[in-house]
Amino acid sequence: MTFAAPLYFLLLLLLIPATWWHFFHLQKRQTTLKVATTESFRHSKKTWRMRLVHLPVVLRALCFIALVIALARPQTNSSAKEGETEGIDIMMAMDISTSMLTADLRPNRIEAAKRVGYEFIANRPNDNIGLTLFGGEAFLQCPLTTNHGALLNQFRLASCSMAEHGIIAAGTAVGMGIANAVTHLEKSPAKSKVIILLTDGANNTGEISPLTASEMAKKLGIRIYTISVGTDAPTKQAVAQLPNGETYEATIDATYDPETLKQIAQQTGGQFYRATSVSELRAIYKDIDNLEKSKLKVKRYDRRTELFPYFALCSLALLILDILLRITWLRRIP
Repeated sequence: MTFAAPLYFLLLLLLIPATWWHFFHLQKRQTTLKVATTESFRHSKKTWRMRLVHLPVVLRALCFIALVIALARPQTNSSAKEGETEGIDIMMAMDISTSMLTADLRPNRIEAAKRVGYEFIANRPNDNIGLTLFGGEAFLQCPLTTNHGALLNQFRLASCSMAEHGIIAAGTAVGMGIANAVTHLEKSPAKSKVIILLTDGANNTGEISPLTASEMAKKLGIRIYTISVGTDAPTKQAVAQLPNGETYEATIDATYDPETLKQIAQQTGGQFYRATSVSELRAIYKDIDNLEKSKLKVKRYDRRTELFPYFALCSLALLILDILLRITWLRRIP
């Protein structure tokens, strides 16, 4: 057990003058009764009240000690340990353009991709995994981390609402998504670095082309696995909102660009996949799950637990016990 504020223990020095005050000064000021002789009291037995006459003082001292310990903030021991674990560094780059709301995968493409993504992350507890999102622009949603609880929370927040409400530019910037993921893998010490790119459309915006971005990845030894989701059939999609609040749907032709995705995968030593159903998408992630692994150095932290509430409650309980004894069983008159 450690203490966050050990200087509070200096307050225990106050017990020295308090003890002296009780046993040497106050005893002299107590009420006395003069009698002719004490012979009749010589053989009288001491009662429990007489034996415990100093109990309230002891309780007050223990109450004070428990309070000082609470102020010093006792904590369970915490430590940081470095170790090695098997794993790879993975950046998941996911398309959040409005076309990902298409319902050819149930309930829609983005929700299907998220659900399968959860399973993939859960099956790789030793990997550093991060998340990049892209529509007409790309941004980092979660940096590389082995804290998969935090990663999953950020993953759940991924939605098409940013593009839908104009917070980010409309469109599908595949090249920007790859470039953003490459930036966060660039300084990684892992021997095996991977980008899993999931999109349902062709690159139609952004300052960096997909093949230029994949060339950057190739130079850094980053493999890219590309996944194209959705069917080839024309689908209905909300394209506008009417004044009465209803959405106007129109039939939209598929805008897939499998050739570019294949080139990206081949250029970087990855693989191209096509998913037209949730089961196919799950099989793809299972295949990627068989990637080679390399040793990573990780630092594990043990959390500290605050113990001061227990000592504070103990101090309060001792104070209440002291008060009850002094006004009842150990009451003194006068």
